[in-house]
Amino acid sequence: MKMKSDRPYAEPERAARRLMEHARDFEPIQDGRIYIEKINYPMIYQDMATPAEYWAGLQFAINQGWIECHESGTFVRMKQAGADLFA
Repeated sequence: MKMKSDRPYAEPERAARRLMEHARDFEPIQDGRIYIEKINYPMIYQDMATPAEYWAGLQFAINQGWIECHESGTFVRMKQAGADLFA
């Protein structure tokens, strides 16, 4: 059985790179904080990624050292390795 179309963010790396683009588009506030809803809303509702694809992308970005997530889960900070993706 063939799906009618492939999911564009089924690969965690592609999802993570798209998340990083959303994070770059947002102007960080106080200490470089990027509210989590500023990256998850456009990823899920505009890019039409599933929550599982979003979560896999977020975990991939954290594991690669591109972003760090606060223990409360309310915001992330872009690290230098993440900023270097767009250099």
